[in-house]
Amino acid sequence: MSKREVRVRFAPSPTGPLHIGGVRTALYNYLFARQHNGKFLLRIEDTDQKRFVEGAEEYINKSLAWLGMDIDEGVAEGGEYGPYKQSERMDKYAAYATQLVQDGYAYYAFDTPEELNEMRAKLEANNMSAKYDATSRMSMRNSLTLSEDEVKERLDRGDNYIIRIKLPRNEEIRFEDHIRGWIVFNSSQLDDKVLLKEDGLPTYHLANIVDDHLMNISHVIRGEEWLPSAPLHVMLYRYLGWEDTMPQFAHLPLLLKPDGKGKLSKRDGDRLGFPVFPLEWKSPEGEISTGYRESGYMPEAVINMLAMLGWHPSDNQEIFNIKELIAAFSLERVSKSGAKFDMDKAKWYNHQFLMRVSTEDLRKMVDAQIEPKHLAKGEEYLETVLEMLKEKVSFASEILPMAQYFFENPASYDEKVQKKKWNAEVASHITAYIDGLVSRELTTASAMEEYLSTYAEEAGINKGSLMQPLRWAVSGQAGGPPIFEMLSLLGLPEIQNRLALVQAKA
Repeated sequence: MSKREVRVRFAPSPTGPLHIGGVRTALYNYLFARQHNGKFLLRIEDTDQKRFVEGAEEYINKSLAWLGMDIDEGVAEGGEYGPYKQSERMDKYAAYATQLVQDGYAYYAFDTPEELNEMRAKLEANNMSAKYDATSRMSMRNSLTLSEDEVKERLDRGDNYIIRIKLPRNEEIRFEDHIRGWIVFNSSQLDDKVLLKEDGLPTYHLANIVDDHLMNISHVIRGEEWLPSAPLHVMLYRYLGWEDTMPQFAHLPLLLKPDGKGKLSKRDGDRLGFPVFPLEWKSPEGEISTGYRESGYMPEAVINMLAMLGWHPSDNQEIFNIKELIAAFSLERVSKSGAKFDMDKAKWYNHQFLMRVSTEDLRKMVDAQIEPKHLAKGEEYLETVLEMLKEKVSFASEILPMAQYFFENPASYDEKVQKKKWNAEVASHITAYIDGLVSRELTTASAMEEYLSTYAEEAGINKGSLMQPLRWAVSGQAGGPPIFEMLSLLGLPEIQNRLALVQAKA
């Protein structure tokens, strides 16, 4: 690591909701910055005004806030390198584009759409790549083929033009990537990308280079979809005289569909029933897409899950809090290959963090579901139920629907258990066992368990043959929390009531 201050940026475009792939990019930037006592910037790249979506910028900020990724510099936070919204930095881009033209590293292109289409058709007809490059540009209408007077005349007249970078012919472009090692491109593989559009707005290529330089960004950590553009960016740094301060690059692997075939998309989430956005999103057309927050995921679980999608620690640890992630994270342990999204694993992570939630916080998480019946026996009883059942669920919202029998008589009974496990003999043994608990005043879970062993031995039966039908008689279900803890919490009078009820129905 160089002695240069670590400054990284997450630079989304406000063209819609923040995808979890983008969240992962933000997270890796955040972890890297925090590990190196650096700065984490949020820059809004809103130069694509045609695709701008109202509310998207606010959504990005809310998403990062929910996930606990605090921003050091940004639109709302301010900072000495602002403004942090590209639409407020327009004066900077045109100046650098013009500088590139003057230095011979870019040129004005006056080609019409018809001329461009004709050029592409000719190249394709000759089995050549249809791109505007070192070869084709010399047959086009630009400041490389027109005289200085013609160019000046067109500019003075206000003709439409764009500014393209002038890439060299057949030159090797090399740069080192933190994840992928040395990357080598030949300039003949590239085209002369547009830097400044007809409307005066910069393309991503120019704006991002200018902003990264002016904001003193030390590391560019972004998705691998930008890897083909990286040599162009290297050339821009060189042309602008900024090569010595060029950021170090790290191109992250793709977040893949569950089957590993292609990039994870919203459509995959809709089709398979899992969220791909951190928060609920309502599109301008009124379409609502659920988010991880609304689906019951804890932010800590989402962070842990995303961190492990493309990065692996030096040991077998799977559960990390944010401090542990910051300490353990390194770009060198980020994989080159894509990471498959696993819906079941995402639920597993949420379960793991749910198990670690305090009783007080768990109570708050289900607050919206609380009805008068849940409080009939007091807060302590409710909290005990929540703690007892949280190990059985992936989401806090699943507890109370599962816990119905703790608050009222079972609404239904598992028919399979009744057919296989319940009969007159079993009912007689369970009645005798419960009567024994009452007569001996055995109310704790340990005492109830010990007495069942004693009763079964004296009756000459296997105690296991009574446990599931006993659970069924009391709860109506085949499974659940530890049976003796359940019985102890319900209490002997309620157990007797439930037993009488099921005997009357059976």
